[in-house]
Amino acid sequence: MQSVGNYLAEDSCFIKHQQSQNVVTGNESQLDNVQERGVKPGIHSVTEKSVIETQTQNPSQPGLDSEKGIFAQPPTVQDSDESSNTDEDDKDDFPEGGLKGWSVVVGSFCGSFSVFGIINSTAILLQYFEEHQLKDYSPGQIGWIFGFALFLTFFCGAPIGPIFDAYGPRALIASGSVLLIASMFLLGLCTQYWHFFIVYSVLNGIGGCLINTPCIASIGHYFLRKRGNATGIAMTSGSIGGIIFPLMLQRLFPMVGFAWATRILGFILVFLLGMANLLVRSRLPRKKIVSLKKVSPDLTVFKDLPFLFVTLGIFLMEWGIFVPLTYITTYVTSHGQSANFGFQILAIMNAGSFFGRFFAGLVADMIGRMNTLICSIAMCVIACFALWLPAGNSTPMIIVFSVIFGFVSGSNLSLSPVCVGQLCKTEHYGRYFATCWMFVAFGTLTGLPIAGQILTAMDGDYTGLIIFAGISYIAALACLIAARVLAVGWKIRTIY
Repeated sequence: MQSVGNYLAEDSCFIKHQQSQNVVTGNESQLDNVQERGVKPGIHSVTEKSVIETQTQNPSQPGLDSEKGIFAQPPTVQDSDESSNTDEDDKDDFPEGGLKGWSVVVGSFCGSFSVFGIINSTAILLQYFEEHQLKDYSPGQIGWIFGFALFLTFFCGAPIGPIFDAYGPRALIASGSVLLIASMFLLGLCTQYWHFFIVYSVLNGIGGCLINTPCIASIGHYFLRKRGNATGIAMTSGSIGGIIFPLMLQRLFPMVGFAWATRILGFILVFLLGMANLLVRSRLPRKKIVSLKKVSPDLTVFKDLPFLFVTLGIFLMEWGIFVPLTYITTYVTSHGQSANFGFQILAIMNAGSFFGRFFAGLVADMIGRMNTLICSIAMCVIACFALWLPAGNSTPMIIVFSVIFGFVSGSNLSLSPVCVGQLCKTEHYGRYFATCWMFVAFGTLTGLPIAGQILTAMDGDYTGLIIFAGISYIAALACLIAARVLAVGWKIRTIY
């Protein structure tokens, strides 16, 4: 099976030229694998489609048995997929590394470190705002600040893709760098609610999207066979940032105050984003923006029931995943732990996420992407109800929960877009991705405010908030299982 790697939701709309990696050798065994997976007649997987097209165009090609009837049959779904006709040529053109290729990976690492290191430090900022500048506001109201930033990061990703294809990454990353750095330098000056909304939610959200999307897309210009590995290396930066930034802010807040702590963070972003601007480059020819139709949301794709259930499942998963990531710090401090431990527990959770993202790609290659995502969400349900809910004031229970939840939730965002890609042909992926994340973005927008409102309604008791996260995961699990059954049936051993 083709290596999947550790894709995140924000990088996945640029997974291109995947169809023909395994056509030259072993076609008969690959076709047998397709049949064993239970793919329904008339719905061709990427590998099967490539094999059929190759045999049609090159009937005398060695390694293809023309006496096998299935190779002689035309596909039941007719498509004019130009990319599949040129994949073999494109494959030969990819450097698969080299100085320029790995320089782009380093630049993408720096860019993603800046964006998702801050996002994964949300719990620290939330706690500080609740205790200082925004202490007169409810957790639900403060949650809108972080929810809207996440919403912009996810919602604006799809339309930036065609701009990257047409003009390259430089202007996008430069513009995003200005917005993200300005957000950090201005954050220390904010005193009113609307200040935080504009400076953090708008500037940080749009700036992060402008940086992350071209960083990940550029990796695809230099890697094909090793794309999963290269993208995975770049994407682990978010977890590393989620370890370093909380521990750094833990020391800086009492030493220099909030304003200078965020300015120091801003200077770190200047260095990281400077590296991203210098190193991230595109390689493939520019594509004019003729039409945005292929990457624009299309509600008609919801007629495809597996896609509908996958989208709903990812939406509910967004409700579940960001609750522990955002409220774990305030939870431990409200249960008698020190503020320092609150900073450290978030770093522990992000450390678990680092290893979870890495191993998720390896497991997905063996048992299937959707199967891996379903298993990881089931483990998240167990972590929430068996570890977090009864934890109370127990420090060991909180640490165990943070490690396990961080590990099993690491694949939630990385495998979601890849699962969407399994439901459509490559040339339709931009449209499916845009439609899915247009809907899913509203999950990131509403999840944290809902959780905060539950916390307020229960007078600071976290029981309702934990149950909300767990039920969201249960509902997401049910939707993804339904999608898998509709796609490949009930066979547990089917790799999907």
